[in-house]
Amino acid sequence: MRIVIIGAGEVGFHVAKALSQDDHDITVIDIDSVKCKRASESLDVIVIEGNGASPRNLSEANVQEADYVLCLTRVDEVNLIASQQANELGAKKIIARLRNQQYSTRDSIIKPEKFGIDHVIHPEREAVKEIVKLVRHSYATQVMDFEGGRMQMIGIRLEESSPIIGKTVREICDEDRDFRFGIVTVMREGESHVPWSDFVFKHIDTAYFIVKKERLNSLMYMLGKEATETNSVVILGGSKIGRSIAEELEEELNVRLIDSNREKAEWLASNLKQTMVLHGDGTDVEFLKSENIEEADSFITVTQNEQTNLLSGMLAHHLGANQTVIHLSTTEYMPIVQEIGLGSVMSKNMSTVNSILKFISSSKAESPVTTFDEIDVEVVEFSPEPGSRVTTSQLKDIKFPEDSIVGVINHHGQLSIARGESQLTDEDTVLVFAKSNVVSKLRKLFES
Repeated sequence: MRIVIIGAGEVGFHVAKALSQDDHDITVIDIDSVKCKRASESLDVIVIEGNGASPRNLSEANVQEADYVLCLTRVDEVNLIASQQANELGAKKIIARLRNQQYSTRDSIIKPEKFGIDHVIHPEREAVKEIVKLVRHSYATQVMDFEGGRMQMIGIRLEESSPIIGKTVREICDEDRDFRFGIVTVMREGESHVPWSDFVFKHIDTAYFIVKKERLNSLMYMLGKEATETNSVVILGGSKIGRSIAEELEEELNVRLIDSNREKAEWLASNLKQTMVLHGDGTDVEFLKSENIEEADSFITVTQNEQTNLLSGMLAHHLGANQTVIHLSTTEYMPIVQEIGLGSVMSKNMSTVNSILKFISSSKAESPVTTFDEIDVEVVEFSPEPGSRVTTSQLKDIKFPEDSIVGVINHHGQLSIARGESQLTDEDTVLVFAKSNVVSKLRKLFES
């Protein structure tokens, strides 16, 4: 596919990185020379330095021949104008990142579709979805839905008491042949490993499992963990994300929201119906103790200052909060924080990236579905071609790249976890978990 990406910030860069690994024809436009240099030096893409809303630059990028134009700058007005220009030039599909959620309300004067936009993504809204999902799975470091929510990938930090410590993947599977799950990657000392049958688990690992939603309790039992329910939530930061999380959860959970700005706290108190709003400093240990943070099921830190988020998350974890969720803007920090084990770490930028990839993959096979920057793994959907290598033998007899594993098989809507004895047909679609550097090798196995 030919894809033009306008905006080479965190979102644009990571979308380009994921899509370029799949041999798409990518052109990136940005007005910032530093961002252009980063994209040019790090990615296999064409880079144009200039205004992404300029008809001249869009024509130079061959927008008229583009299958997708992604308008991903930080400025809504630039994205809207760029979308309109791209639509008039003949781009097939347009995705726009809009920070102002009012554009998507029914009574909005400015409708995105009037600018030719096919799909709108609101970063804060995507972040809220991800955080709420984590709150409802407080025992996990990461939760991601696949196949319309019927399958979930759950990240679990293993404890020394876990029954699987010291065992290989083969031994775990042999002990319970009736239980279907997949182990797709393991984070150990800052490095991601795709675990094959002889991989041995250690207590320092964070393991990522793929499992049917209804089998989640069985997975927790196998790991020696209890799938506890969340009852109380403390949110630090009355940002757009913080407010939205409170609104989403306040009718079903005990929610407290803390903000260091007195005027904002007073405004929040008058606008949130059932949330207790407090004025205080989330990095003040005595304040956190006075609020009995150790009794909180989930502590979510989403201020607009990521240093505050890191420090307050660390303090809440130390004081005994059952779960901490830390929002970061700098995606490079994510693997480090994940490895330290402070809790769940997420970024609205990466949430936006994954939403874009899912939309593109829904209309085109063999495209990245999700990218996990913190674990260096991508999820790619493949549809085997008739006569391809993967349709001629059982999976165990096919030489897959070491840094890849087939996770889920979809056969006419029937989902199953892939096993060594599984054999694919050209009527299947599969989700493969792999490091980005082996995607091109994988693709050859699915081609005739």
